[in-house]
Amino acid sequence: MFGDMMGMMGKLKAAQEKVAATKKRMDTVLLDESSAENLVKVTITANRQIKEIKIDDSLLEDKEQLEDYLILTLNKAIEKATQINETELAAVAKEGMPDIPGMEGLFGK
Repeated sequence: MFGDMMGMMGKLKAAQEKVAATKKRMDTVLLDESSAENLVKVTITANRQIKEIKIDDSLLEDKEQLEDYLILTLNKAIEKATQINETELAAVAKEGMPDIPGMEGLFGK
């Protein structure tokens, strides 16, 4: 039993390290999102850090329209980044989990 416990602890530590490495890698995954007519373009990492925003000059004349475009485009970019982030981290966590009796249903096994 003690050997099993040590093996599980080792697997958990390895899983934690893989999750940390995946989180770091997500900083390098860049996603682009554009508004209608490409008037606003956003680049965001899979860790939901905005890297770049480009705004068409035509929007600079209408503050309310610019705000609307920014909100819609940023929300779409954040949603896309969140989906990728959660999918990647869930896959790594599931892969690294040790076989613990009774836990099969929690991770889709």
